[in-house]
Amino acid sequence: MELTWYGKTCIRLRGRDAVVVNDPYPAIVGPTGRGITGDVITFSHPDDAPLPRKGAGKLSRDGGTVIPTSLESAFVLDGPGEYEVHDVLLTGVRTYRDGSRGSELGRQTAFVANLDGIHTIHLGEIGHELTEEKLGDIGRVDIACVPIGGALSATKAAAVIAQLDPRIVVPMPLLEDDPGCEEELRKFLHEMGATPTVQPKLSVTASGLPNETTTVLLESRGKA
Repeated sequence: MELTWYGKTCIRLRGRDAVVVNDPYPAIVGPTGRGITGDVITFSHPDDAPLPRKGAGKLSRDGGTVIPTSLESAFVLDGPGEYEVHDVLLTGVRTYRDGSRGSELGRQTAFVANLDGIHTIHLGEIGHELTEEKLGDIGRVDIACVPIGGALSATKAAAVIAQLDPRIVVPMPLLEDDPGCEEELRKFLHEMGATPTVQPKLSVTASGLPNETTTVLLESRGKA
């Protein structure tokens, strides 16, 4: 499986049989200048500042999230549940963007995708640690994509990772050029005891997963 980060919370998972894109944002393009494509797209939460409906293109089920033109033919998931799409098993787990069950920043959905025998969780913009019930819903995790610089502090982000106990951690800085976000990323890497070098993408097989939790820092491959 190949994992690529496109900035913000946008992650693309390319497996042998299907491509899953988490949280694509409007007009996203890859390094070649072309829109990214995929078979399944998931939205953890509605756009914070959606485009006007007129001329904005296709909207997801929540009615407020714009689907990029290059992904309009993909199957859209934006809520909790268990799904099988294009031979990919996905589980959406209700989570929140703050520590008050969404009363401040709203609800969201964390998605677990099973591609090529690898379980990857995309935590969206989660703002809290996980309960035992949520951990049971999530199940085994091999790769965890965790937001940095949002409502979840670096210390709590590391605590969530400890709860999930993945083999690989992929931080997702929410505001790449913001000094505050850069500081939170530095703190998170310190909490994880990691000094990774930046790489363009992550390629991994189920048999090639590391024995101990490893942090992988990716460069943003997308732009609006």
